[in-house]
Amino acid sequence: MKKDLRIKSKVFDDPKRAPNRAMLRAVGVTDEGFKKPMVGIASTWSEVTPCNIHIDDLAKSAKEGAEAAGAVPLIFNTITVSDGISMGTSGMRYSLPSRDVIADSIETVVGAENLDGYVAIGGCDKNIPGCLISIARSDVPAIFVYGGTIAPGFRNGEKLDIVSVFEGVGKYNNGDISGEELHGIECHACPGAGSCGGMYTANTMASAVEALGMSLPGSSSNPAESKYKTEDCRKAGQALYHLLEKGIYPKDIMTKKAFENAITVVMALGGSTNAVLHLLAIAHSVGVDVTLDDFDRLQKKVPHIADLKPSGKYVMQDLHRIGGVPAVMKLLLKAGYLHGDCLTVTGKTIAENLADAPDLEEGQEIILPLDKPYRATGPLVILKGNLAPSGAVAKVSGVKVKRHTGPARVFDTEDEATEAVMNNDIKEGDVLVIRYEGPKGGPGMPEMLSISAILVGKGLGEKVALLTDGRFSGGTHGLVVGHIAPEAQVGGPIALVKEGDLVTIDSERQEIFMDVPDNELAKRRREWVAPPLYSKGILGKYAHNVSCSSKGAVTDNFNDEE
Repeated sequence: MKKDLRIKSKVFDDPKRAPNRAMLRAVGVTDEGFKKPMVGIASTWSEVTPCNIHIDDLAKSAKEGAEAAGAVPLIFNTITVSDGISMGTSGMRYSLPSRDVIADSIETVVGAENLDGYVAIGGCDKNIPGCLISIARSDVPAIFVYGGTIAPGFRNGEKLDIVSVFEGVGKYNNGDISGEELHGIECHACPGAGSCGGMYTANTMASAVEALGMSLPGSSSNPAESKYKTEDCRKAGQALYHLLEKGIYPKDIMTKKAFENAITVVMALGGSTNAVLHLLAIAHSVGVDVTLDDFDRLQKKVPHIADLKPSGKYVMQDLHRIGGVPAVMKLLLKAGYLHGDCLTVTGKTIAENLADAPDLEEGQEIILPLDKPYRATGPLVILKGNLAPSGAVAKVSGVKVKRHTGPARVFDTEDEATEAVMNNDIKEGDVLVIRYEGPKGGPGMPEMLSISAILVGKGLGEKVALLTDGRFSGGTHGLVVGHIAPEAQVGGPIALVKEGDLVTIDSERQEIFMDVPDNELAKRRREWVAPPLYSKGILGKYAHNVSCSSKGAVTDNFNDEE
């Protein structure tokens, strides 16, 4: 070796570390191996979700790449949960906390084992930000690899995905389809391994991470079950060794301009509202000042150009076919929307990487021209007002309604609200408010895909506004507003809304407010009593430590005053 690439594993050179070395010899490390950098392969493999069921093999490919380059790679695992399986149940409360469990567990292994660097491979929604938060904290060279998108399902000539099933429940409840038809949709929606196929949260965050510079070009759009994905992992193992050679750390890559690139790509592709929450959290972990104001600023600048589900027609595998995320980034770079001088895990800049990337396939209809966009501005709109003084997030892609005013129908749990919808108690024009679902109040800030999809399936997607201090899935579309902050649990104004209050959402004026006088709100505040904070196990730990959603719902913001 030309130089000692070891950063932390040099500790094993000390003679008194013979017992430590003895343990490593038992897992296959030799005398020669102790002279090489020791790197981790953080795998999120699991059989609990199709998003991650193939990642065991991908981890082995990354290990092969790292070993061939000259490192000693060691595979270790962390948890995953499936949002699609837990959606609409009490299990969804564990989804967002799993992001922090993943981050904490990877950071723990990297630190405890004195690893010199690592490749992290993730699939389902919380894997990706969890891995990136750990990378931001660990302060060793690292690369993220996305497990890849699932292929679309097909039935009767129609493309299907998991959202098709959620919306099918609403259609069935409305009497529009039979139980046999719903069962057919269920059986064909998810044909194999990989993360949900539209521009939902997993594909959104994978695209954001590639734009951030923390994964190799093409990683975000290469399908799960393809030779491209296997090659992604092998090359990532090799690239990690080169990062060690060049002394490139995550903090060198994840700069403010890099986060602006990530936000830009999310806006252009019409990504999930969860990207706001997760990018805030990743930035916090690496010490970069990113706020809701940055999303607001870039939303006004970046056009939405992708005709991708849930509001469009196509899925991530279709985007891969016409050039993938690199081709979209190349288009954005040429038009001046990206910072081309940002460093990436290839050791090259964004501009250097994209110089060799293909252009979008001619004649394709998935990515619209920049001068004829799907929407002239980004679809993730930050709203503020007396209902959300610290901000809220609306995804307005495909939504024709710009302003909605209606009477509040107030529920303190998602289950109660869902029952009201299924019983046809929620009428056209209503504003459905589901509160005490925030980071602390849920606890865990659960997603509301189930109820939002039922509304769409019943034909109420743009006729009923749905507001919550919880979250929405990347698969959600319709007239919905989430991340309302401060949340109800800490006395945010959403806790003071009463049945029948007139509530207005205006996406053009970026307002969300209730037509209630200040003196009446003050009276309600004096009478309001906070519910007991959950205090058992992981959810209790989370509830007592998590920050406001407007700050990324992080668990280590110890100066948070909200």
